[in-house]
Amino acid sequence: MMPDKVKVAAVQASPIFMSKEATIDKACRLIREAGRQGARLIVFPECFISGYPAAWTLGLDSEIVAWEKTHILVQDSALSIPSIDCDRLCGAAREVNAYVVMGCNELDNRAGSHTLYNTLLFIDSRGNILGKHRKVMPTYTERLYHGLGDGSDLKVYATDVGRLGGLICYEHHMPLIKAVLMMQGEQIHVAAWPGHWRNGRPGESGTLAGQDINACDITPATREYAVEAQCFVVSANLVLAMEQIPDDFPFKKYMGYVGEGQGDYVSLCCGGSHVVAPSSEFLAGPVFGVETIVYADCDFRLIKLAKIVIDVMGHYQRWDVARLELMREQPWNPFTSRTCEFPNNIVLQKLENIAEQVEAINKTIEKDSRYGDSLSGISKNKRKKMV
Repeated sequence: MMPDKVKVAAVQASPIFMSKEATIDKACRLIREAGRQGARLIVFPECFISGYPAAWTLGLDSEIVAWEKTHILVQDSALSIPSIDCDRLCGAAREVNAYVVMGCNELDNRAGSHTLYNTLLFIDSRGNILGKHRKVMPTYTERLYHGLGDGSDLKVYATDVGRLGGLICYEHHMPLIKAVLMMQGEQIHVAAWPGHWRNGRPGESGTLAGQDINACDITPATREYAVEAQCFVVSANLVLAMEQIPDDFPFKKYMGYVGEGQGDYVSLCCGGSHVVAPSSEFLAGPVFGVETIVYADCDFRLIKLAKIVIDVMGHYQRWDVARLELMREQPWNPFTSRTCEFPNNIVLQKLENIAEQVEAINKTIEKDSRYGDSLSGISKNKRKKMV
């Protein structure tokens, strides 16, 4: 069921650097603030809990001892799903009757695992966890911290604010991954990013973009997604304030920054949050270099108008020419036992097949007996063939 209109909020804020408890406190305050303004969907940036770990440069010349300590710090400030920490976020969402999509460093809850994932957590307006999405391919230096998602969580959720899905950062440059969500009929798409940056050209810095929207690939990606899917896109971008980073953090010296608005922000994380209509027009933003909440009213009649021209799930699709195959809908499990090789349904099927064969033999015997043949009249070879 398509709603008439939904107010959405893209939170552009700085986490309390590498502090899970304090960042969740801040997130709950921001959820309540956006909820009081009438937002039914509240979106947070990539790795809001508790900081984007690829914001500092790490290469082969890194200080290995410092890197090890930093990695443990990221683990300790990451979110496990589900957990008591999640319960706090769920409680805030329930309190304001709003859906929340939270970007986080997720610590795997599989026993014995300490792998981190770049994750979106989806919470419904009743405070229940709808699901999560792990970024399928960490980008560039993110691979030093984040594991690979398996794609089993590429889902669109049917909610009372529309069909809701989301991707993280450079997943918006993966055509087949985007198509998996589009083919599920998204109406509101969440695009989570670490912040605005300059793509860079040969021989120049690839970080500082400031307010030049033509220097970064974020806004072209979100606007094109809106047109391709005929949906609204809510893009939440991180700002990371330099003053939030302790002076004794070993990699602070590598973090370029830009002075914008009210303070100095890490150059990879200087905002740019916005909301895009299905026509690719900006409904709000982009906003740079300031902590704020970007609001927009999404009028779903705009989806109907877009579908007149391009309907990716209807007349503007050629499934007879090309179709998309999702390789696996279930998550991978590293542990299996031999008993798993023959599930109950397979054993039952084998027994049913044997029963059918026995029934066929009995019918043949009965038929032969009618014409004066007996069981002894059926040759040994004939019985073998029957079985």
